[in-house]
Amino acid sequence: MRIVNLTQKERENILENLLHRSPNQYGEYEDTVQEILDDVKTKGDKALFNYTEKFDKVTITPESIRVTEEEIAEAYEQVDDKLIEIIRKSLKNIKEYHEKQICYSWFDSKPDGTLLGQKVTALERVGVYVPGGKAVYPSSVLMNIVPARVAGVERIIMTTPPGKDGKVYPVTLVAAREAGVDEVYKVGGAQAIGALAYGTESIKKVDKIVGPGNIFVALAKKAVYGHVSIDSIAGPSEILVLADETANPRYVAADLLSQAEHDEMASAILITTSAELAQKVSEEVDGFVKELSRKDIIVKSLDAFGYILVAETMEEAIETANEIASEHLEIMTKNPFDTMTRIRNAGAIFLGEYSSEPLGDYFAGPNHVLPTNGTAKFFSPLSVDDFIKKSSIISYSRDALEKIHGDIEDFASAEKLTAHANSIAVRFEK
Repeated sequence: MRIVNLTQKERENILENLLHRSPNQYGEYEDTVQEILDDVKTKGDKALFNYTEKFDKVTITPESIRVTEEEIAEAYEQVDDKLIEIIRKSLKNIKEYHEKQICYSWFDSKPDGTLLGQKVTALERVGVYVPGGKAVYPSSVLMNIVPARVAGVERIIMTTPPGKDGKVYPVTLVAAREAGVDEVYKVGGAQAIGALAYGTESIKKVDKIVGPGNIFVALAKKAVYGHVSIDSIAGPSEILVLADETANPRYVAADLLSQAEHDEMASAILITTSAELAQKVSEEVDGFVKELSRKDIIVKSLDAFGYILVAETMEEAIETANEIASEHLEIMTKNPFDTMTRIRNAGAIFLGEYSSEPLGDYFAGPNHVLPTNGTAKFFSPLSVDDFIKKSSIISYSRDALEKIHGDIEDFASAEKLTAHANSIAVRFEK
């Protein structure tokens, strides 16, 4: 990996380079995506069937688009029992973590006749998109479905592209059933997002769409926002390791590569105060790359978006980490908890040398759907909050309103909204 002395100029160059990975940089695909969405909106199932045959080389019909109970049972027979047990252990941890996020309605009643409150209501229908293609991610199935189920969503609908045999990956189906999905449809790409957003003869419109996907899926979610809610516009995966001279270079190298193997656009960055550690990590990376199965992807990722940055002070290192606002941040310093208190921007923070990033991907419980491309400065991980809405509750008695009706009328009059003022005043006409 390239080793760079951290300067203000280098920091600016790196931030600019990382922004090139954002889905917002791929405007040339927007017209194609919009054409697909418009087609699905006007032609419904017919468009879904045509695009599935065109892109996935699979023929689906109104009878075969929805996964059946028989197909789910077949999937369970094809998945190793040990893996099913692991999925259930992971599911338990994810569920218990998200149950701590549950919000409840509240009401505050006072003796003067006022009652204020907040009513929490789960969304009625949520769509979960699950990608096919390069890899299968049952962990993402769990992470997207479980918080929706914990929130109390009434109906959870999953869409995923079929394989060449016209079926959904068995482990994807098993994970979906274990997590509590209600319906699964064999359709992917921008056309699946259109179906969830607008509805078709087979797939009913949802209130919100969540889940990762390729650039066409990301741009489709961006385009339908407003018709439905979405979780975020996800970019490529990224990891930043913040380390000092106490860090184990072999662990650091392994963790950087755990994200670089996702795809060619993934980002892996080490910021350290130790030039010696930087050199050792670079050597360990070279050794690991020779052994790993996704070598070609890793090399392209590291060449384009991999950095080892050597900072003069830990303060400078932390400042740079906050500027990058990485999806995953590992802290391997002498006192990681102290370092963590100075971190403002990160999707998920992993403390200490035994808290590597895959722990969060698969098993610990916190959600692995995280803000990318610097959006951790203002976005949070997917959570139960993403699947609820809140309504304000206001109730005043006549006595309570009478005490302040003049103030409201004066306020409304100051804004020249006389009908607002009259709406209050009419209740106290003599």
